[in-house]
Amino acid sequence: MKSINPATGEEIAVHEALTEAQIDAALDRAMAGFATWRETDLSERTALLSDLADAYHDHRDRLARMATLEMGKTLKSALAEVDKCVAVFRHYAKEGPAMLEGGSIPLASGGKADLVWLPIGPVLAVMPWNFPYWQVARFLAPCILAGNVGLLKHASNVQGVAALMQEMMTRVAAPDGLFQNLPIRSDAVAAIIADDRVAAVTLTGSEGAGRAVAEQAGRALKKVVLELGGADPFIVMPSADLDAAVKQAVTARIQNTGQSCICGKRMIVHTDIYDAFLERYAAAMAAVKAGDPFDTATDMGPLSSEEQRRTVQEQIWKLKAAGATLIGGEAHPGPGAYINAGILTDVPTDPALMGEEIFGPIAMLFRATDIDDAIAIANAIPFGLGSSVWTSDADEQTRFIRDVQAGMTAVNQMLASAPEAPFGGVKRSGHGRELGPYGLHEFMNLKSVYRK
Repeated sequence: MKSINPATGEEIAVHEALTEAQIDAALDRAMAGFATWRETDLSERTALLSDLADAYHDHRDRLARMATLEMGKTLKSALAEVDKCVAVFRHYAKEGPAMLEGGSIPLASGGKADLVWLPIGPVLAVMPWNFPYWQVARFLAPCILAGNVGLLKHASNVQGVAALMQEMMTRVAAPDGLFQNLPIRSDAVAAIIADDRVAAVTLTGSEGAGRAVAEQAGRALKKVVLELGGADPFIVMPSADLDAAVKQAVTARIQNTGQSCICGKRMIVHTDIYDAFLERYAAAMAAVKAGDPFDTATDMGPLSSEEQRRTVQEQIWKLKAAGATLIGGEAHPGPGAYINAGILTDVPTDPALMGEEIFGPIAMLFRATDIDDAIAIANAIPFGLGSSVWTSDADEQTRFIRDVQAGMTAVNQMLASAPEAPFGGVKRSGHGRELGPYGLHEFMNLKSVYRK
């Protein structure tokens, strides 16, 4: 497995995949680690989370640099990602114990049922490259608190990041088997899911990967949480603060070079303000500077790989062939997987076309005649992860919250995840939740204890 710097095309490192014997040994360590960790006092679990937060804070520059080298995000955004990991470790260290208080339910027949949250065992996490630290940390923090142990199958192009995450566990003297990075290829995942030593699996990735993992987990009758991305609507109505909406619409498409699951990708704008929005939006997108991700003057770095750039270009060509018009969005000549920010207008409202998730700095722009039309366009695709709605009208806000089919809605702001709030989608964007108390409970056994 090779790490390639997408800004230069140069090889950073080659990582050897584990053998079957090494995977088997890792699963044995996970089971042994779980046998001990599940009985560890809650105060020790929270102390370890606090130590992890300190370790990530102390090594933030080194951690961030690796993410920038391996997948091209700007150093500024990589540093912010590490800081977010610090926040999620601290959140579960501080607030987690209260989430594990089960309470008691009185029974009509007499007596009561005490509720107890218990760990379930080793959890396999299949994680993507776009937020290589955060995606793992938001699984790992509740995993540690719950008394489970974690197994990480990270994307092949960010194995340097995965190794550093393993190193951070060593630095805080984490018990053996509590967290293990498994440098393996995708074809090794099915056997691990099927193994009796693995209790559950969580995946963040493509719809295709989600289908495969869900099918494998289903055969083994194991719990699975899936976050599969989507083509999130960003709806702007006449009463919105247009300048604020345009500014955030730009950020939504260039953050992480457009490689974010929950940032708006389909800008749905009311016809009364469509022309004004497009004029300002096109000017702002044209001003975005793509370049060296280590340069503080850079707005966005390259895409994560040359393959990813080709995928985005092929999606653009497909939409143009169907009648869409591209503003900007040119690929850079020379080395590096760079592409300029761009806008596709006149996109056909065909679910098969507008439902494609463009994982790059290219927005799709749609004109809506009224609120019903805006909601219809938003819902006309098979995905439903996040959404962002811009209106100062309280009745319109209520309609959007109720009727837009998504796991999350942001009102007059760009959607972003937070350690405190549940994260996840509906429809083909997956099922289950991460973060907050609900993410903690996904991989725990809620046991009812009946007492007189």
